[in-house]
Order: sequence, then C-alpha cells, then structure tokens
Amino acid sequence: MRPAQRRLLIFCREPVAGRVKTRLIPSLGPDRAATLYSRLLETALDAAYGVENASTELWCDFLRESSVVCRDLATRYAMTLCRQQGKDLGERMYHAISTSTPPGPALLIGSDCPEYTSEYLSDGFAALADKDAVIGPATDGGYVMIGVYRIDRHLFDGIPWGTDAVLARTRAHLRKLRWRWTELAPLSDVDRPSDLAHFPDLVPAVSTRQQGNET
Repeated sequence: MRPAQRRLLIFCREPVAGRVKTRLIPSLGPDRAATLYSRLLETALDAAYGVENASTELWCDFLRESSVVCRDLATRYAMTLCRQQGKDLGERMYHAISTSTPPGPALLIGSDCPEYTSEYLSDGFAALADKDAVIGPATDGGYVMIGVYRIDRHLFDGIPWGTDAVLARTRAHLRKLRWRWTELAPLSDVDRPSDLAHFPDLVPAVSTRQQGNET
C-alpha cells in the first residue's frame, strides 16, 4: 500500500506591483495587475485549504523579510512557508518536490488559475493512488497542476516555460520515463490580456484617482 502522507505545494510570488502579472500591466496597470494576482492566489489557497489529509506548503519566489504578504498568507492558511530555489521554473519545481524523503504523492499548483477547487485537487491526489503522475492541463497548452508519486529531474528538463509547448513537451518526457500518468479536465489560467474577457469579475475596478492618472 502506498504511504498516506500527501504534500500539496503552491508556487507563488509576493504580489508587488510591477513584479507580478507583467503581461497584464499594459491593460490593467501595475497596481490593478497586482490586485488581480492577489485574488488568483487566494483562490488557489482556498482550494488547497479544503483538501483533506494533505500537508500544505506555500513556496514563495525570492522570499525576503519584506515578503509580508506571503508570510501573512502562510500564517492565515496554516501552511509551511518555503523559498523557491533554482535557476528556472523547472529547477525550482524539482527542488520543491524532491525535498520530501522518502518520496510520496506530491501535487504542485501555481497561482494563475481562477478555476481551482478543492475537489479538483483531491481528484489529482486520487489519481496518484495508482499512477506515477497526474496533469491538470491548461487550455493555453501548459498545465495548472502536476502531481507525481516519484520524482526525476528529467521531467522538468528542457521545457519551454511560458509557451504553448509546455504540455506537449511534458507528455514526451513522461513517455520517455515510461511513467504511467493520467490527465484531468483542462482549466483556464489568466496570463494574457485576452484571458481577462473570460473572467470579468476578477478585473479590479479602477479608482477615481487611478482614472485621473490614466487619462
């Protein structure tokens, strides 16, 4: 029987204006883009908080003393706060997942998807009961979730992060590793201005002061 200990890892950034959702800044401005990111992050954390029998970890990029939002969120949601380490996203993901000894079921999600639910994440863990990996595809050709029961650094090697080839390349790596995997229903994430039309309720309102600055 596989061990019951399950890890749920959430990758995030400190929501500083100008540093998050940079592809949305031309449409929203830096402050509104940061506000939108904060809403997306809390959606991910709410979904993670509702998953039973899992230890949850918040992995912040470049964690510093000034990372007050990440620290507050980790406290509020009773999550272990960790710092991402690695030269690119693949290295950071591998490092985070491989910190568990012995290996066991680990699910890693980002903070760009407004459609996360606790049920979706629980389905990811359920898939790892008899599979080596599980993927939550994104509608843009990437993925919003990846789960593994074991870890191999080659899974994340040579992935063109931020492109529509991420999912296809990851599938190719899984085939090369001869791992058994399954995929859940695709979800959407919010990365580009065109994505905003699908989630109008997420877009922060513009204050009177902001409107005056933008005209």
